[in-house]
Amino acid sequence: MKKTTTSLLSIVFLFAMLFVFTSNVNAQVDKSEKDSEKVFTVVDKEAVYPGGVEAMNNFLAQNILYPTFAKQKNVQGKVIISFIVERNGSISNIKIVKDIGEGCGEEGMRIVKLMPKWKPAQQKGEPVRQQFVLPISFHLTNK
Repeated sequence: MKKTTTSLLSIVFLFAMLFVFTSNVNAQVDKSEKDSEKVFTVVDKEAVYPGGVEAMNNFLAQNILYPTFAKQKNVQGKVIISFIVERNGSISNIKIVKDIGEGCGEEGMRIVKLMPKWKPAQQKGEPVRQQFVLPISFHLTNK
C-alpha cells in the first residue's frame, strides 16, 4: 500500500508542480530595504531545485510520510507551503499557507526543511531571494 500511495503522491506532485513557481506577478520591493533583503516573486531566472522539477518530485515522493492521524481520519487534500530560496540557495521562512489538519501541514514543512540547497534565483545577473509557494497533495488510495 505504501508503494501505491507513494506512486500516486509522485503523480500528484508532478501535476501540482506545474503551478508551484511564483504565486504573484509583481516583485515585492520595498525601497527602504537593502538590495540583499528584497524578496522577489518574479525574476529574470527562477531558483531551481537541484536536478529540476522531476528530481524535486522524486525527493518529495521518497521522503514524505502520510501522518498517521490523517490516515486514520481519512484526511485528504492539498497543503500549501510558502518558503524563500535565499541568495545562497538555502531555504528559509517556511510557513503553512493552507493546512488540511491532522499533521499534514507540519509534514509539508518538515519535508521542505529537508530539501537540499537550490540554485538561487537571479535578477540582472545577481543572486536574489525568491519566494515560492509549493502545493503538496495528500491522497489515500484504496489499494
